[in-house]
Amino acid sequence: MRSSNHLIGLLNFMTFLLSVVILGGGIWLSSRANNTDCLKFLQWPLIVIGASIMVVSLAGFAGACYRNTFLMWFYLFVMFFVIAALIGFIIFAYAVTDKGSGRPVMNKGYLEYYLPDYSGWLKDRVVDEGYWAKISSCIRDSKTCSKMGRSFNGVPETYDMFSIRKLSPIESGCCKPPTDCGYVYVNETLWNPGGGLVGSDLDCSRWSNDQQMLCYQCDSCKAGVLGSLRKSWRKVSVINIVVLILLVIFYVVGCAAFRNNKKIDNDEPYGHASMTKAQPSRIHL
Repeated sequence: MRSSNHLIGLLNFMTFLLSVVILGGGIWLSSRANNTDCLKFLQWPLIVIGASIMVVSLAGFAGACYRNTFLMWFYLFVMFFVIAALIGFIIFAYAVTDKGSGRPVMNKGYLEYYLPDYSGWLKDRVVDEGYWAKISSCIRDSKTCSKMGRSFNGVPETYDMFSIRKLSPIESGCCKPPTDCGYVYVNETLWNPGGGLVGSDLDCSRWSNDQQMLCYQCDSCKAGVLGSLRKSWRKVSVINIVVLILLVIFYVVGCAAFRNNKKIDNDEPYGHASMTKAQPSRIHL
């Protein structure tokens, strides 16, 4: 009995550590939501799941230490639904970030982002006018574009140097005009019209050198936000899948250990069939 309780306690402690990993992923997404991605609701389900696993694992740990059957039942019962919720969340995260990625540009280190490459619920959410007003304001307040400026030995970055930079999706989509528009580079966020606008993209006319406007109303900016979200969520989803596999293993082992405890409590040694006492036969003389 004692060894089974020690095993359950160890599994709950390891589950607690996994909850810290999930919470860390949610907090990391929350920090990006405030400073980079600017989509401030997708991280909350992950934080709630992580906090739930933490509370449930502590209950299971206490149940194992104090041999409290109710707490151990509570751990197994609630953890089943928490694992189911995590599975649903992972599927949802992959579904809403399934389509879309940046397109390579000839002789450029960065990618270009196009809104038609994305589809589904997340795109509809981002392009909604009311919601986009909040997102674009967040990007502006984060000063992502104003932080792009670079100089080398006091000399501003040249166009050739800028062209080989690895820009983030938001920097590429929101802080400069689309390459096809043919604008002439002045600095990272200041571009003048060339001999004539080459591209037919509507974003060509939406670009503004006003540092409060730039390309925040461009479709490329919305695509950049979607591209940034996709990168962030794919990173977190890989961690979540690993955590899910470990949680399922811990849960199955925990169920087996708890079942073993119940058998021991009922005087049924694990792995042995129960024995019944034989009645002595009567001898007739």
